[in-house]
Amino acid sequence: MKAGHMFIATLVVSVLLAVALTFSAIGKLTKNPSVVPMLEQVGVPADKIPWLAYLEILGAVGLLVGLVVWPIGVAAAVGVILYFVGAVVAHLRAGDKDFAPAAGLAVFSVVALVLRVLSA
Repeated sequence: MKAGHMFIATLVVSVLLAVALTFSAIGKLTKNPSVVPMLEQVGVPADKIPWLAYLEILGAVGLLVGLVVWPIGVAAAVGVILYFVGAVVAHLRAGDKDFAPAAGLAVFSVVALVLRVLSA
């Protein structure tokens, strides 16, 4: 794949992941009734939910800034991977079988990292 094409793929994946993180953060910050009970079910105390949203916002910003500043993009992608791996672990610990969205976003985050590294 040509370097220009690799960056376009990086751009598309990073923007899509940043959008997903932003919508997820909005759901947490607005206490969306479809989001909060699920988080509490996997053991996240209600007063900690905004902190998860802040991490998602930081990840989204990092991914976008990282399109210009390579190390920030790599660090943000690693952070987002860790965030979603933690989400999968929380679901599994709680016996919640509905961890597919978190697992899918973890995989998507790995794709973002690989593309960011390869498009340097």
